[in-house]
Amino acid sequence: MKMKLDAEDLNLIELAQNYSDEAKARELLESLLWPNGPVCPHCKCDDVYKLTPKPTPATDTRVKPRKVRQGLYCCAACRKQFTVTVGTVMEASHIPITKWVMAMFILCSSKKSISAHQLHRMLKIGYQAAWFMAHRIRFAMGPNNAKVAKLKGTVEVDETFIGGKGEMRTKVIRKTPVVALIERGGNMRTAVVSNVTQKNLRAVINECVDNSAVINTDDSGVYRRQRNAFADHHIVNHSAKQYVLRQPDGCLAHVNSCESFFGLFKRGVQGSWHHVSREHLPKYAGEFAFRWNHRNITDGERFVKGVESVEGKRLTYRQAV
Repeated sequence: MKMKLDAEDLNLIELAQNYSDEAKARELLESLLWPNGPVCPHCKCDDVYKLTPKPTPATDTRVKPRKVRQGLYCCAACRKQFTVTVGTVMEASHIPITKWVMAMFILCSSKKSISAHQLHRMLKIGYQAAWFMAHRIRFAMGPNNAKVAKLKGTVEVDETFIGGKGEMRTKVIRKTPVVALIERGGNMRTAVVSNVTQKNLRAVINECVDNSAVINTDDSGVYRRQRNAFADHHIVNHSAKQYVLRQPDGCLAHVNSCESFFGLFKRGVQGSWHHVSREHLPKYAGEFAFRWNHRNITDGERFVKGVESVEGKRLTYRQAV
C-alpha cells in the first residue's frame, strides 16, 4: 500500500524517515510523475505493464531464476522497457533515488541555495557526482519555454552584473549581465545576455512579456522606446535618487522587486558558490527564479513542484562540462 504524501507539512525529517528505503522513494516518484498510472516516456502510451521475475519450477534446478530490475515497466504499444527515471534528469544515474529525493528537497527549500561541496558531504557521494547532480536539478528547475506563458500586468525589468571585477591592467571585464523580468505579484523570468544593449534587452523583453503589459524600468538608455511595443512604459529616475514614482492613476512605478531578487541571488553567489562561471550562470539564475515563483507555498509543496519539473528534460555530463 502506497503511503499518502502530505506535501504541505512535509519536511526533511519526515522525508528521511518515510522514504529512506529505495522502493518507497521510487513509489514516491511514480506517484508524483504518474498520478494517473504509468505512462511510457517514449510514445506517451498508458497501456503498460510491470515486469516481474518469472517463477521457475522447483523440480528443475538447471533453470536459473530471471532477475528483473525494481520498478521496470514495458509498453504494450512500442514494446520498450522503462522506469520512472527514464526521460528525466535522473536517467542513467547510478546515484540511489533516495539521495536524489533528498537533494531535490534541499535545493528547493534552501533560500540562498547550497554548494556542491555541502551536498557531497551531506549525501556521502563524490564531489563530482554532487556537482553534476546539482546542475541537473537546476536544469530541471529552469522554465520550459514552450509551456511558460508571457508575463502580463505590471512587469518590472532590471539588470545586474554577476562576477569578478576583472583586471584593471588589461581592462578585461569578467562580469556577466543578468536580466530579471518580474510580473508584479506573479511569476518572473531571468535571462543572461552577452552585454547590455538596446537590441539584446529588447529581444529578451519581447520574448518574455506580453504586449498588453505595462513596463517599469529605471532611467537607463537601453530601455528607450519600449512604450511603442507595450501598453505603457513607466520610468523611475535612479540618477535623481528616485525609487518609487506614483502615477496619475494611483499605481506605483518601481523596480524594487527586481532589486530584492538580485539581493537574494548575489547572497547565493557570494555565500554559497563563491564563483559562478558564465556558461552555468543561466542554470543558477533559473534555480533562484524557480524558488521565487513558488515563494508563497511550503517547502514540501515546492519540493513536489520541483519533482514534477524533471519530466521531459535531460542534461548529460558532456553537455554540462
